[in-house]
Amino acid sequence: MKYTAPPYMHDVLPVEPIKATWQHAPRWRAVESVFRNICREYGFREIRTPVMEATELFTRSVGEGTDIVSKEMFTFTDKGGRSMTLRPEGTAPALRSYIENSLWTDNPLQKLYYIATIYRYERGHRGRYREHQQTGVEALGSSDPAIDAEIISLAIEFYNRLGISETELRLNSVGCPECRPAYREALLAFAEPLLDQMSEDNQTRFRINPLRMLDSKDPRDKSLLANAPSIAEHLCPDCESHFTSLQTYLNALDVKFTLDSNLVRGFDYYTKTAFEIVSPQLGAENVIGGGGRYDGLIKELGGPATPGIGFGIGTERCLLVLEQLGITLPVASESPTAFIVVLGEKAKPVAVKLLNGLRKAGISSDIDYVGKSLKAQMRQADRAGARFACLLGDNELEKNEIAVKPMNGEGDQKMVPLDTLVEYLRSQDGI
Repeated sequence: MKYTAPPYMHDVLPVEPIKATWQHAPRWRAVESVFRNICREYGFREIRTPVMEATELFTRSVGEGTDIVSKEMFTFTDKGGRSMTLRPEGTAPALRSYIENSLWTDNPLQKLYYIATIYRYERGHRGRYREHQQTGVEALGSSDPAIDAEIISLAIEFYNRLGISETELRLNSVGCPECRPAYREALLAFAEPLLDQMSEDNQTRFRINPLRMLDSKDPRDKSLLANAPSIAEHLCPDCESHFTSLQTYLNALDVKFTLDSNLVRGFDYYTKTAFEIVSPQLGAENVIGGGGRYDGLIKELGGPATPGIGFGIGTERCLLVLEQLGITLPVASESPTAFIVVLGEKAKPVAVKLLNGLRKAGISSDIDYVGKSLKAQMRQADRAGARFACLLGDNELEKNEIAVKPMNGEGDQKMVPLDTLVEYLRSQDGI
């Protein structure tokens, strides 16, 4: 082939691929439908943002010391000389829109959800792609730990409704600007004697953002930092109270969790709550979703001081887990109710008019446009999954009728007056 999809990007197809069944469009819509329904039930409303934003939005929010900003962003200069970046995460664009459109004037607590395409230039492999889809939520305007618990329980319930029940919630508090400096100093003191044994990335993080050392995936770094000071020992009274209350709410909701003192996530903007949800079915790259609280981010981006919390979930990773578990979600049928089979050129204009009338009546229908034979048209109707084949030829035209044949083999072919075809099809069960 002359052209192929870009590296670590993929097509989502209307037909089910033989090898990568998760790239089947109806499966994507099924996952999206579950997510939209649960967001509606929890009182979240949809927000859509542009696929690109000013680069500074991400350098200020995500943090220049993060891998996303330093290594993974698709950044370019547009024709107006502006530095633009394809969104590498969903929170910052949602907050930019929240500020620009003064959404707090509609309601002091904004509960938003999005389904967005995310771009990160990273070493792609199964479950980790340079272009991927993310479903996410943001709750803006409340510092109550109960909203943290709601956000987490929404994510867990989403997985449960997909049939992914074997998940693990990892939970931590990353403190706040009041208590984090003391922990930072304790971590620096612990890590400095080990620095020459650490990866080059962690040596850079030591200088720029020491907490990010805990997010290293390098086994050597993990081993060296296994006994690092815990941030739980340095939380201020407010952060400690918030974290304790969150655990109380999660227990009340019967949400199981594991405390992980090394969990800091990949963004600089997190405060207090940080969490990840992992799936044992994915092996080493097992994180399928995560999020946290970002109480200072909206003010940092130029808006009013507003607390917030959210999460992002990778659609592809959900689909891969479903594939590995052998779970097939119910999908809406794309098969037409009726397929009009045309015999002869004289019948074609009448058939096209009938087709238009069926569609206007809300009855899904199709027709052959490449001049196939009768047998070939019937095979096409069968492959399309049509419930009825409607045969129209010279004999039928003379009688002002059309032959309606059930494709499932149940029932006999019936002659139906042309002007009652819509009513007849509607009278059949399930139409």
